[in-house]
Amino acid sequence: MTHSVTLTGCKQNGIARQLIILLGLWTGFLSPALALPTSDQELVLAIQPILSEEKTRTAYQPLANYLQKVTGRKCTIKTTPNFLAYWSEVTRNRESMIYMDAAHFTAYRARKQGYHVLAKIPDAVSYSLIVNDSNLVFDPTELTAKRVATLGAPSIGAARLSGMFPNPVRQPIIVEVDNAEMGIRMVLENKVDAAIIPTPIVSRLMSQGTPINVVTTTEPMPHIAVSTSPDIDAATASKIRQALLEASNRTDGQAMLKNIGFPKFDPANSNIYKNQDNILKTYWGF
Repeated sequence: MTHSVTLTGCKQNGIARQLIILLGLWTGFLSPALALPTSDQELVLAIQPILSEEKTRTAYQPLANYLQKVTGRKCTIKTTPNFLAYWSEVTRNRESMIYMDAAHFTAYRARKQGYHVLAKIPDAVSYSLIVNDSNLVFDPTELTAKRVATLGAPSIGAARLSGMFPNPVRQPIIVEVDNAEMGIRMVLENKVDAAIIPTPIVSRLMSQGTPINVVTTTEPMPHIAVSTSPDIDAATASKIRQALLEASNRTDGQAMLKNIGFPKFDPANSNIYKNQDNILKTYWGF
C-alpha cells in the first residue's frame, strides 16, 4: 500500500517539529529557574548521639522549630544511633546542614569542609569517670582489666578514656554504648565497673541524688558549637547566628533554651576550635 503525503501535511509536520524544538529549548532555559534555590532548601539539624535517638529528637525539636521560625526554611532533625554512624555522617559532604556537636567534630568540619562556626554553648566542657557509689574506686588505674562503658569512637569520651591508660598492657575492658544514659544505667545496675560521661550530665544526676561517685574529671575543652555547611548563604547564616545570640533575650528563645537545657549561646568562630580535631588523628588516624 502506498501512502500519499500532501503539502499541507508536510507543513503541519514541520510546524509541529519546530514547536517541539522550541519547547525543548524553552524548558532547558527554564529548568534552572524552576530548580529549588539553595536559600529555600530544607535545613537539616544534626545532633551528636549523646542521648538516644528518640530523646535527641525530643530534646532538640524546640531548637529546630526556633531555627525554622527565624530562617523561614523548614528545619528537620537528623539523628544517628551511635558515634561510629555519626562519624560517617560528619565526613560526608552534605548541603543545607546545621551541626551542633563537640569541639573535635566542629574543628574537623571547619578545617576540612569549610563549615562556618556561628555560636557555642558558654564556657568549656569535660568528661567524668564515674562509678556506682558502692564501688570504692579512687583512681583510674584501679580499673585495669575492669569493665568501663564509654561512647564509641570517635567520641571525646572514648579518646579521654584511652588517654587515661597509656600502658598497652594495663587496659580496662572497653564496653561501647550507644549513648550516655545507657552507660549510666549499666553503672547503676553494676553491669560495668565504671563509665565515662559528659560532666554536665553527671552533675545533673548527682544533684538529683543518683548514687554515683566521680573518680576523675578530664581537662576541659571548648563547649559544643553550632556550625553551618558552606552552601548555606550568608544571609541565612547571619539570621541563625543572630537568633542564637539573642535567644536569651527573646521570649521564644528563652523557651527554646529552657527545653534544650542550656542558658544561652555565645559568639564563636573557627579559631576557638583550631586544632581540637588533633585528637581524632592521635587516637584513630582520621
